[in-house]
Amino acid sequence: MTATTKRPPASIVFIFGGSGDLNYRKLTPALYNLSLDGYLPEQFAVVGIGRSKYSDSSYRDRLLEGIKAFSRQKDDLDTNWDVFSKSVAYLNMDGEDADAYKKIADWVNDKEKEWKTQANVIFYLAVAPQLVPDIATNLGKLPLCGDTSRVRIVVEKPFGHDLESARSLNNLLGGLFAEKQIYRIDHYLGKETVQNILALRFANALFEPLWNRNYIDHIQITAAETVGLEGRGGYYETSGALRDMVQNHLLQILCLIAMEAPVSFDADEIRNKKVDVLSAIRHFTHEAVRDNAVRGQYDAGVVKGKKVVAYRDEEGVKHESATETFAAVKFFVDNWRWSGVPFYVRTGKFLQQKKTQITIEFKSAPHFAFPQESADTWRPNRLIISIQPDMDIRLRFQAKRPGQSMMLNPVEMVFNYMDAFDGQQPEAYETLLLDVMQGDATLFMRADQVDQAWQVVTPILDVWQKRQPVDFPNYQPGSWGPEDAEALIAQDGHHWVNVKV
Repeated sequence: MTATTKRPPASIVFIFGGSGDLNYRKLTPALYNLSLDGYLPEQFAVVGIGRSKYSDSSYRDRLLEGIKAFSRQKDDLDTNWDVFSKSVAYLNMDGEDADAYKKIADWVNDKEKEWKTQANVIFYLAVAPQLVPDIATNLGKLPLCGDTSRVRIVVEKPFGHDLESARSLNNLLGGLFAEKQIYRIDHYLGKETVQNILALRFANALFEPLWNRNYIDHIQITAAETVGLEGRGGYYETSGALRDMVQNHLLQILCLIAMEAPVSFDADEIRNKKVDVLSAIRHFTHEAVRDNAVRGQYDAGVVKGKKVVAYRDEEGVKHESATETFAAVKFFVDNWRWSGVPFYVRTGKFLQQKKTQITIEFKSAPHFAFPQESADTWRPNRLIISIQPDMDIRLRFQAKRPGQSMMLNPVEMVFNYMDAFDGQQPEAYETLLLDVMQGDATLFMRADQVDQAWQVVTPILDVWQKRQPVDFPNYQPGSWGPEDAEALIAQDGHHWVNVKV
């Protein structure tokens, strides 16, 4: 969301977990793409940190494999990589060894002497959550980290396992770094279509006057996956769909949909508006959880002609696991704008389609003036924002069919990113990494946002932990989840929007 394409100042990016999968698939390809697009500073270095035994040369060879597989830009790859790789280095060290951190300070000092300037120093913690406290503590002891203007630390999700652990981690980081140095990353917020929500709402007089309880009937947010655990059974068993997707990704999307108009695009102004939404979301009593939240777990079945095992038979999963692979929740934002408007949120593994989609359903217009037969095809106006895999915005409205009678049909106007704009769209991590280098925290979670988001889901987690499910597994792979998810929305007279209509 950076307002300018001005290059950031000299920067050094240290990636803890430099030999890991996130760096291989996402971070280095993103930095490589930024370099090709001319966004990186001339004085730039990226340093992988890990325990694997790599030399600078062998590490570059390994990362090149990731570039070939995952970069969106593969033209003249050998030549471009040869230039970019000169900025890539590797430090073999154990993040839990406090004495080893002197290597980092020495590396920065040497590079700044070579460049003859001070550099922004970014520490990206692409590591398992349990390693974050030790690494952050050891980094906090480095004198250079006291420079709040140029040193930043990036922390990947999950940010805590529950409210208590999130607060503990916030307290730890807050005692070591200034809040403006801490970048809690959520890659969903770097997606072009997610960022476009603000443009759609606040740059168009067509929508904002209608964006309230007077005209909107309900809102749906769906994040559906057609895959299962993909080898992440150990992690997912301690997480589940509510923690993995709803607490961070989907609540942040909800905030963008529901927030009030900002007075500027200053980072804290945007984040203040999001916190206001989170603070207004109704906290369920334990009794209300049953009526407003549904969980599910997939059984064995067939997806796209391929047999899949039940969740409980996945590697790393307990045989009688109560971990949910599907979650649906009906949220309410109890403020003046949204009073009484339900926000239906759902996510799950092994569902029928891969898509992340927001549906804004408007209240029906009066149709008593039209012939009775028009009621058969009458549909309320609907705005659909597709985030992935499609990137488009669709507005459904009523139009007269050709002919001598007043017969109506729902039709669509479609804005498609790929059709409207030339060139490739940047990956989410490209946007976010560039923002970190430029010191723009707009798309990153602040401590109070994290706290409020955990407060929203904690009552649901508490009830689900105390009441063990008696019907797991309760949905087939390739379906749209458990029957109770349909009942959750059907009891209000609505249905999930599963296809674009």
